[in-house]
Amino acid sequence: MEEHVILVDTSDQEIGTMGKMEAHEKGELHRAFSVFLFNEEGDTLLQQRAEGKYHSPGLWTNSCCSHPRQNESVEDAARRRLGEELGIQLSDVSDLARQFHFIYRADFDNGLTEHELDHVLTAKFDGVVDLNEEEVQDVQWMSIDDITSDMKA
Repeated sequence: MEEHVILVDTSDQEIGTMGKMEAHEKGELHRAFSVFLFNEEGDTLLQQRAEGKYHSPGLWTNSCCSHPRQNESVEDAARRRLGEELGIQLSDVSDLARQFHFIYRADFDNGLTEHELDHVLTAKFDGVVDLNEEEVQDVQWMSIDDITSDMKA
């Protein structure tokens, strides 16, 4: 079954749905989320996207990101994808909360465009990760200072 994304206006009001690939081919603005998991030391869990992903394969990114389904809250979608991508048990995640949202657009070499109203969530996690290798190639805990240094380099 083809995944659909929720098309939104710049105020995050739903205006329809579209197949995920079609939305990325046309660069349509759609709802998304990004989760940043933090451990007791304050490090954040980064994931490396699997080589088979339709865009940005092998890219290191935040803990988990995706799109909510129609009639699914951003928080419920985040919990679902943490399980699907990282095998994280919901009982091991605490304080999941939205922090802010922003709109961005990124055009890729393969002709696809990511144009998202992205809700950023944070949560605490100190459990075990069980990677879904179709989604995630690797994970790594890093401090914000180390991430900042790597980005500057």
